[in-house]
Amino acid sequence: MNLFKRLTFRPEKKVFTAVLVLVLAIFVGMSCYSVPASQAKAKAPLMIPASFTDLAEMVSPSVVNIQTVKNQNRTQRQFRRSPFGQEDPFNDFFEKFFGGRPQREFKQRSLGTGFIIDKDGYIVTNNHVVQDTDQIKVILENDQEYDAEIIGLDPNTDLALIKIDPDGPLAALELGDSDDIKVGQWVMAIGNPFGLEHTVTTGIISAKGRVIGSGPYDDFIQTDASINPGNSGGPLVNLEGKVVGINTAIVAGGQGIGFAIPVDLAKGIIAQLRDHGEVTRGWLGVGIQPLNKELGKYYGIEDGKGALVTEVFPGDPAADAGIQPQDIILSINDQQVESSRDLTRIIAESRVGETVKVKVLRDGKVKNFRVKLAKRDDQRIASTGRSQQGQEGEFGIRVSDVTPELKRQFGIEENEGVIVVEVEPKSKGDKAGVRAGDRILEVNHAKIKSVRDYTQKISQIKSGESVYLYLLRMNRGHLVVKMEK
Repeated sequence: MNLFKRLTFRPEKKVFTAVLVLVLAIFVGMSCYSVPASQAKAKAPLMIPASFTDLAEMVSPSVVNIQTVKNQNRTQRQFRRSPFGQEDPFNDFFEKFFGGRPQREFKQRSLGTGFIIDKDGYIVTNNHVVQDTDQIKVILENDQEYDAEIIGLDPNTDLALIKIDPDGPLAALELGDSDDIKVGQWVMAIGNPFGLEHTVTTGIISAKGRVIGSGPYDDFIQTDASINPGNSGGPLVNLEGKVVGINTAIVAGGQGIGFAIPVDLAKGIIAQLRDHGEVTRGWLGVGIQPLNKELGKYYGIEDGKGALVTEVFPGDPAADAGIQPQDIILSINDQQVESSRDLTRIIAESRVGETVKVKVLRDGKVKNFRVKLAKRDDQRIASTGRSQQGQEGEFGIRVSDVTPELKRQFGIEENEGVIVVEVEPKSKGDKAGVRAGDRILEVNHAKIKSVRDYTQKISQIKSGESVYLYLLRMNRGHLVVKMEK
């Protein structure tokens, strides 16, 4: 009874017990709603910056407006185009009576953007902004205007370096590191869209390594920072104000999709343009194509990494070193070749005259060669169709001469035409219905016997004209697809 009284009738113990229970309940409740440390850490980088004002103020003085003028002649002969086409029987008549009329000169004007990389007035922009122009005017943020001269152009990467002679030192932007940027990272674009000077837009890195069919060195940064006509040549900067890309292209009709040249690709090109006024690239002298899943399996390369040599050009470095068709190039100077496009980039970035180590797979055995690189001659390559087998053109179609391996792969017996080895998704070729394994026999009624024939015929077709491909597809017979160039 005494024990019962001690437990029942001591009010101070009741109060202590109630307080203890309340404290425990609060602690348990808080622990149930607490965020794990790993989740809290993961959310931190997703915070939107409170303001981009300081960044915009820091970068804007180095961004310039570029206005160009191109003098052209416009003929006054409005009658020369008729429903009869090139064989119009009245052409001679109009040529006789109207052909001697004087031509009227007019000025074609365009707008673009650039950014200062040196206090002495060196400015980076796009090749397509200043190429073939008669006058280039640069307008600074403070409205000062200067005439600019072209230091060097590189159409292959759409980069240009121009220069002005300023009255004093200019504010220059620092080139950052595009290899280090991550998808989802904040970026800012500054330019002159539609002539609206120093327009600032922000967004994130949407993707890296985009191939859009603009040239052999496609490796674009994709961003959703708004980019429009007039932004070309402007900088894409990170939150530190360093340039990570050069805004270059947009998707026609697309919203929130823009592309920028990675600054790491541009650095070496800018340096060559500044020092030499042109860009020289290494040349191996092979035609290549990517290893798709089937080819990789056929050659015993499960990961599909490497580039298949489809042709070796006589007298060029690879032929002199002993590389042969059907070799698979695995690495250059111990740097792994991930794809045919990767091989093109590695060789292009190598010095002319440099001797490189080339590792290939031949008949299941690894062989090593030492190749002294020559200078890439883009005009000669374009005229002969060389090196086009491993790269998709504007239609997104990769073609190859019909080889024994491809005949076995696609079940083909004949040798006529060229074979489609890959079609870029969502490209013109893909939308038109071209498929891997199709054999292209004719282009606009012209017989096609080789990749060279195909390349030359396609290059002769003008922009806006129709392209008809006469195809032979296994189990379907002959087909015709139409595309617009």
